Amino acid sequence: MEFLNILQTLCDEYGISGNESAVASRIIEMIEDYVDEYRVDNMGNVIAFKKGAKTPAKKIMIDAHMDEVGMIVTGFASDGRLCFTTVGGVDARVVLGRQVVVGENRIPGVIGTKAVHMQSEEERKTAAPVDKLYIDIGCSTKEEAMALVDPGDEVCFPAGFGTFGNGYLKGKAIDDRFGCAVMVDLIRSELPCDCWFSFSVQEEVGCRGAAGSAYSIAPDYAIALESTTAADLAGVSEPKTVCCLGKGAVVGFMDKGTIYPKELYRLCHEIGREQNIPVQGKTMVAGGNNAGVIHKTAGGIKTIAISAPCRYLHSPFCVVKESDLLAVRDLTRALLAKLAE
Repeated sequence: MEFLNILQTLCDEYGISGNESAVASRIIEMIEDYVDEYRVDNMGNVIAFKKGAKTPAKKIMIDAHMDEVGMIVTGFASDGRLCFTTVGGVDARVVLGRQVVVGENRIPGVIGTKAVHMQSEEERKTAAPVDKLYIDIGCSTKEEAMALVDPGDEVCFPAGFGTFGNGYLKGKAIDDRFGCAVMVDLIRSELPCDCWFSFSVQEEVGCRGAAGSAYSIAPDYAIALESTTAADLAGVSEPKTVCCLGKGAVVGFMDKGTIYPKELYRLCHEIGREQNIPVQGKTMVAGGNNAGVIHKTAGGIKTIAISAPCRYLHSPFCVVKESDLLAVRDLTRALLAKLAE
């Protein structure tokens, strides 16, 4: 199964934070014939172990999160509109007028708000906040909507993975199904050493799942795979671009959740130079990921994050470049081999 097919399959599954079971099932289908053992813990993390060419002196774990940002139904208006709130960091400015799917039956809907000609002059100057938005699923009464939808039902952006331009990819949930796809691809290949894998839950609402899997695995080293903000757009100058599409894997020395060990930061960049794998740093201390909880768990774990630069994170369409994703995969494999030494 080619890497892009794995990525598309995972991105087109639905699973907001707290409801990742469909994604987990798909991952298990992909890896169960290639691992020595796997389990699903009480939080829903999929934890797998695969033997490699050697058993390293230090235990190694690779982590990526399965959940995506989205919304959740909180109630009903009398005219059949759905009230909702966000799950994870969803900017209200990117959802107005967007299509969504609601609940297990994937009921189609559209996010709307008060018509512009009904808004006050002040309202027109700012984006409508989430509590002023609603989901229209084509119902005319509260009772009609309640027959189709329950409070707590997940709301997701529709699947729509695809390629465009010169090597670019678009789709929902590339953050962080991309990291999961890298791990699946590694598992389905021959590894340089034994490795533990954590497909974790609930990263988008506070990096919750990875704390549990890191505690139970208790590795010496951890590699967190993520997508990270790329603001390489017209009108944005250094250092606010953070990182750029097309320049390879992103390995920073610090973000909002973690100060990374210098030896791991330097090792990743050295590997890039030695093996002709494009690696870039971050031009700002920004963002955060599961490394923020992993490195503080089980008495302390030496942790590094390897990320793919991604435009329009937490929106209906993330945009990445295939060459950067492959650079992350190749750097992760090379780092795994170095850590085994």
